[in-house]
Amino acid sequence: MSTYRVNPAAPNEAYVAFWRERHLCTLTTLRPDGSPHVVPVGVTYDPEAGLARVITNKASAKVSHVRAAGPDGARVAVCQVAGRRWATLEGRAHVRTEPERVAEAERRYAERYERVPAENPSRVVIEIEVERALGRG
Repeated sequence: MSTYRVNPAAPNEAYVAFWRERHLCTLTTLRPDGSPHVVPVGVTYDPEAGLARVITNKASAKVSHVRAAGPDGARVAVCQVAGRRWATLEGRAHVRTEPERVAEAERRYAERYERVPAENPSRVVIEIEVERALGRG
């Protein structure tokens, strides 16, 4: 199978539609020793804003990995697979705590995953500024 690059500024309709389907995803961050930390997550993709979003608890390892990278953000990747179809988004991640950003991430999560996330006063959102998109549809 060959890799297909997708223009993150103008992804095709099939690619965006795949990111709207309900799929479990993975988030890969880097630990302080440089080894990958891969965990299952729900991800939403907002191509208009150039962002992927992951809601999570502020005490999670993924949050600490992103914060440890400093103000320039952490290099991360999110990926989803369904049979022979797959899609990956790569970019710089930042932890956001602003209530309006968390609420927007929760709204998008509820839309994609067809369920409202449980109440969590410790919730934050990892926003990924998408720099590269790959996939095979």
